[in-house]
Amino acid sequence: MTGLCRLGRSQYELVIKKIAMVNTPTKPSFDEIRPGVKRPAKETLLTPRFYTTDFEEMAKMDLAVNEDELSAIIEEMRVDYNRNHFVRDEKFDRTWDDIPTETRQTFIEFLESSCTSEFSGFLLYKELSRKLKNKNPLLAEGFSLLSRDEARHAGFLNKAMSDFGLSLDLGFLTKTHNYTFFKPKFIFYSVYLSEKIGYWRYIKIFQHLEANPEHRIYPIFHFFDNWCQDENRHGDFFDALMRSQPQLLNDFRAKLWCRFFLLAVFATMYLRDRSSKFYGILGMDSREFDIEVIQETNKTAGRVFPIVLDVDHPKFFPILDKCAADYLKLLASAESTTPKLLKKIQNLPTIASMGVKLLRLYLMKPIDMTKQAGVVR
Repeated sequence: MTGLCRLGRSQYELVIKKIAMVNTPTKPSFDEIRPGVKRPAKETLLTPRFYTTDFEEMAKMDLAVNEDELSAIIEEMRVDYNRNHFVRDEKFDRTWDDIPTETRQTFIEFLESSCTSEFSGFLLYKELSRKLKNKNPLLAEGFSLLSRDEARHAGFLNKAMSDFGLSLDLGFLTKTHNYTFFKPKFIFYSVYLSEKIGYWRYIKIFQHLEANPEHRIYPIFHFFDNWCQDENRHGDFFDALMRSQPQLLNDFRAKLWCRFFLLAVFATMYLRDRSSKFYGILGMDSREFDIEVIQETNKTAGRVFPIVLDVDHPKFFPILDKCAADYLKLLASAESTTPKLLKKIQNLPTIASMGVKLLRLYLMKPIDMTKQAGVVR
């Protein structure tokens, strides 16, 4: 203290600033629209999509074949079991500056991806509930309840991001994000799988962290147990909706599309997770985690889809591993300083290699679930 008192005022302030720099973690570098508001991540093939659809076609759907089951699921969603679940408690009342910069950056990326995915679901479901209100009231109510849950999830995730000094401007995201048009049947296939795979991801992360609490870096994971039940109910809603339209499940084209969407959803998760350090932060092996999630989701899909993939085939995951290696090459190329045109030319063999491998997976003989109709699984 005596030594510090002998310093001039400017020298003293310099020492204090240096001490602060040593003890304050470096803020992750993100592009911001304005201070504290993160610019949305660049859209790629593997980032969450925003969808729109043919509202008139959906409004004309006759639900009579499976209306009782749909009504029962909607009644369960009306109860709103998670009404009081997403409430931040005292566990959030602290600073998170002790989390290392690289870990913070990885975690923010996870929160952003999850928030964007939930928010895209909210937008689609909300628009469907609005457009169908006077034409198909039962379906409109179902989508309204789905949008309620997705809005709650997105808000909770965005608030979590703010604990790390950033958030998303969801209004800006609504206006600037590209929207992909999908026919209703493609919405059903893809969203059903997204909800069910979300259930298995959340429950397995929750179970792992219950057994290994030292890796629970942030209290949001305490909420995953009940949270995943929302995902499960949403998946059940689309299951019942598809059963109300038997033509979506009982012909040759339906089998081809089910195979396509199963592979698309599984490969997207597998490739994305290979490029992320998120699961390592939680003390998990991302490959083992993805294999378990894919196997469980595949079994679940077999309750409604006429076919599922043979994910237990000895070549299935090794081929996916090679696809992931190709994807990492593309990511490395994207970060290089090579001119864009030259990059595109250099990447062509890698893209072609990935395409061939994915085609091999698609052409693997699937498992016919129609032969197991009526069997308790």
